[in-house]
Amino acid sequence: MNYREESLKLHYELKGKLETVPRTPITSREELSLAYTPGVAEPCLAIRDNPDLSYQLTRRWNTVAVVTDGTAVLGLGDIGPEAGMPVMEGKCVLFKTFGGVDAIPLCIRSKDTDEIVRTVSLLAGSFGGVNLEDIAAPRCFEIERRLKECCDIPIFHDDQHGTAVVVLAAVRNALKLAGKPITHAKAVINGAGSAGIAIGKLLLEAGIGELILCDKFGAICRGMDCLNPEQELMSRVTNTEMLRGSLGEVIVGADIFIGVSAAGVLKPEMIKSMAEKSIVFAMANPIPEIMPTEAKEAGAFVVGSGRSDFPNQINNLLAFPGIFRGALDARASDINDRMMLAASEAISALITDSELNTEYVIPSPLDPRVHSAVAAAVAEAARKTGVARI
Repeated sequence: MNYREESLKLHYELKGKLETVPRTPITSREELSLAYTPGVAEPCLAIRDNPDLSYQLTRRWNTVAVVTDGTAVLGLGDIGPEAGMPVMEGKCVLFKTFGGVDAIPLCIRSKDTDEIVRTVSLLAGSFGGVNLEDIAAPRCFEIERRLKECCDIPIFHDDQHGTAVVVLAAVRNALKLAGKPITHAKAVINGAGSAGIAIGKLLLEAGIGELILCDKFGAICRGMDCLNPEQELMSRVTNTEMLRGSLGEVIVGADIFIGVSAAGVLKPEMIKSMAEKSIVFAMANPIPEIMPTEAKEAGAFVVGSGRSDFPNQINNLLAFPGIFRGALDARASDINDRMMLAASEAISALITDSELNTEYVIPSPLDPRVHSAVAAAVAEAARKTGVARI
């Protein structure tokens, strides 16, 4: 199938992948009076006196905003908010299909951090959570941080944290299969943007032994003067040996390669220089850092990618519907590190020791068990960490 042509045809036919469907009929004077005036004044007054009742008397309890400025849409780059709308609609469909979460796309005509933060914060009372999507780094870090500070609902940048949760789940199972404890493993992440930094942070939370971040100029190290603020922070807690050099130089002896960068940058000879039973997750899309078949031929023990046509697809669809389902169910005020670690553990635990093999270290995004397991784990972690409100 030519997915590009067929998708364009589908979008012309549908004229949008979302619609609003009423939950109450309006077929009589009585039904009109209950759903709207005069009866609707009563829930309005109840919420006026206790704003928390908005979670019980409106759909806010199950509604998420999917917010973008259109600056980093898929692999297309800065294409603008209107052009990002098909992706945001698609994300909303995934929220509903896999998590039962109502989601509304909000594509903002601004690249100004202050304007985006103010816009979203002013709308927060209409939603139970906010999913930031396809916002370019490094601005995405500040937007998320500031919204977390000023909003009392979960703010979650899926490009960062959804990816990190799924990568960690795959890393856990791959290391288990290789017989290597995470505390003794060395990982190299190629790509020091939003996804790479978030993956690095979650690996550190999980206790990774050694971690090196690379960008197109090579290893990131303390003292470099070309780093953005987030990279500078990461330089303080990674690359403890202060290695400098290209990806090919610092990957020697590594147990894990994680790619969130560009097609073709990982060469077979680099994999040959890695430790025994090496793990290669090359996730650039649509063409990975190295094709899975080539990585296997070069000696990689476990190989994963972002593609659905190869084993071990690392797809953040495994994470975000269940994470938001669990956060909404607990009426959480935040999605914190413990909740993300719990989500990752729930995903990896779905594969039993007897099922685990080199071509099955991560469940399929279409596995019906995934989202309920993630939701339950996230809600429990929210309650344990004190951010749940029910």
